[in-house]
This record gives sequence, C-alpha cells and structure tokens, in this order.
Amino acid sequence: MAAEEHAILSASGAHKWLVCPPSVRLEQQFENKTSEYMAEGTLAHAICELKARNYFLEPMTKRKFNSEMKKLKADENYKDEMEGYTEVYLDYLKEVAMRSGVMPTVAIEMKVDYSKYAKDGFGTADCLILVQKDLYVFDFKYGKGVPVSSEENPQLKLYALGALEKYRMIYPIETIHLCIVQPRLDNISEYVLSRESLEKWGNEVVMPAAEKAYLGLGEYMPGEHCRFCKAKGACSARADKNLKAIEDFKPLDYNKNQKNTSLDKVAKGVLTTNEIGTILSQITDVESWVKDLKSYALDCILKGEKVDGWKAVAGRSNRVITDIDKAFKVLVDNGTEEALLYERKPLTLTELEKLLGKKEFEKLLSDFIEKPKGAPTLAPEDDKRENYKLSSAKEDFAKSGGA
Repeated sequence: MAAEEHAILSASGAHKWLVCPPSVRLEQQFENKTSEYMAEGTLAHAICELKARNYFLEPMTKRKFNSEMKKLKADENYKDEMEGYTEVYLDYLKEVAMRSGVMPTVAIEMKVDYSKYAKDGFGTADCLILVQKDLYVFDFKYGKGVPVSSEENPQLKLYALGALEKYRMIYPIETIHLCIVQPRLDNISEYVLSRESLEKWGNEVVMPAAEKAYLGLGEYMPGEHCRFCKAKGACSARADKNLKAIEDFKPLDYNKNQKNTSLDKVAKGVLTTNEIGTILSQITDVESWVKDLKSYALDCILKGEKVDGWKAVAGRSNRVITDIDKAFKVLVDNGTEEALLYERKPLTLTELEKLLGKKEFEKLLSDFIEKPKGAPTLAPEDDKRENYKLSSAKEDFAKSGGA
C-alpha cells in the first residue's frame, strides 16, 4: 500500500475547513497521529480495492487473487470479519453497476482534481461509476463509531466536482449520486443531487471558504467538527467557547419545590427534566473538550514540557502471560487437565458467513437471524435518527442493565 497524498484543502477535511477556514493552517502545527483503528481502515480499503479491481477492471486467476489476498491477510491488523464487510461493499458496487442494464465505466481509487474550486485541491475517490448521464461516487467507511450520511456530504461532493471536471468532455453528466457504504454499522446511504446544484455549491460555498482556508484567514468556529481536528485539545477558540458556556451557566435554586414533568412528586433538590435538558444543552461540548485538553496536556508532558500543576503517572495495568504455550505446558506437566484450560465457543455470525459463503449462509440460516433494536441512547433533539419508541424503551433499558 503506497503512502497516500493529502491536499492542504483535503476532501476528507472539508467538513472542518468549510465551516472553520483557519483550522487548516492551525492543524499544520500538529503531527499526524495513527491508531489501530486507522490502520484497520487502511487495510480494509486495500481489500476493497483488490476485490473491486478484480471484478471490474483486471480479472485475475483464482491463484493470483488468493496470492494478493494472502499478502493483505499477513498484515497484523487483519481480522477475519474484514472478508464479509468488504464483500458488502463489492456487492453494492455490483448492484449499482447493473441498475441501468448497460455497460458502465468504472474507476477504482481514482485521483480527482477539484482545484477549480479549492486551490491545489485533489483527492482519491474509492470508486466512480458512470452510466450515461449518471455519476456515482462511492466512499467506503470502515469505522463503527459514528454513522456517516451521504446527504450533502462535503467530501463526496468535492470528489464529484473533481470527477465532473475529469469526465466533462466525455459524459453528459446530469445527476450525481453520493454513496456511503459503512458495513460495520449496516449503513448504506445514497443521496442524489443535480449537476447544477453541485456546481452552484462549488462556486458559492466552496470557493470563498477555500480561499480563506488556504490563507489561514476567517473566523474560528468551534462545533461538532472539532472532534476530528488535530488541534482540538489546544485550540484557544474552542477553549473560549467552553469556558464561556461554563461562565454563563445559570445556577439553579435547589431550595424551591419543583414540579417534575415525569413524576407526580419529587423531593427538594432533585432536578426537573426541563432543567436536565437545559443543563445538557449548555454544556454539550464541555465534557469532550476537557478530555481532549487532558490528552493534549499529557502529550506536552511526555515531550518534556511543563504543565503547571500536572504530571504524568503510570496508569492502571493488567497482568499478562508472556508465553501462553509454555505456561500451559507447565500446568499440564503438573497435573492440570488440558481440556480445562480452553473454552469451547461458537463461531460468530461473521465467521459463520465466511465459513459457509454469503449465499449458503442466507439459504440455511436466514430464518435464525435477526437484528435487535439498539438500546436507547441520548441524543440532541435535532439528531436525524428517529425517536425511540417509548413503549419499549423501559424494557430495553432494563435488558441492557440500565447502563
């Protein structure tokens, strides 16, 4: 896997610099951090690319394909479940390619240039499919922390602008389809817009914001996008916002009798549900900001910098067996039955699907598979997900242990 290039005004960072233009130059002061999750995502993307190229562009012999897959599976971040999740992505590409009944043009890992709208702007689209007057732009998301929507997705819209410039003279593109495939959250999202509306967005939204961002100008605008910013723990604008939220916090009168909206009687000193909602709204970002601030402070200390009043200490640690095979041999040699040292566990759903194959799995086990509703979780009122059905909320909350 070759090292990936990144534009200053990257498509993946557009959700930040379109809203907070000076964040682009601010982030350049901070090093790129990698994680196990990022490494897993990179590997899963490589598997997706191999499968898509094999199916659409460069059909391989079974032996050659297995050889290439073996190389990817040798990566320390490989997990068996990647096989099934990447198949979901490939199946969706196949489905879209067959929709019109005509032979489509397919581009895999295509570099697109949207510098017409954002200086030096370019990016790599996971997959582009062109069918007559339709352009499909795909992005594979391996993360499972936050569902990603294709609706007005700025990353995909920038890829689409670049694709329009690339294929403008060849295809009379009129309709754009933005497609997100996030299999670990069972999330496949498609959003449709016209070429005219996309280009209007590029001219009226992207160009002015990109000009400011490239020069490091404009106002800092802390918000939801901060959690993806490399400067999130050190940004003074975010600190000002949260400190002001704390300063402006309205104290409650704990001594008055209050009427709770959900209880008939409540003792003095207990928050009403209205007060709870108000408090949560006032301190929405404070908790995550404090966590990011502590993380940044720890980084500074570990680099040898002094943070007044704080120091780094050893955190909690768990015992580990350094060589489990040798340890178990000692136990067996000293009279412990080997069978007692192992647990018998059934294969997971993903492992079963890989063992049987997707079609055979669905044929034999579809009657035994269900996807239960997730436990209720708190979200702001403007969250796009549907309201939880109150009739089952108490029961599901109790099943989850009330946590």
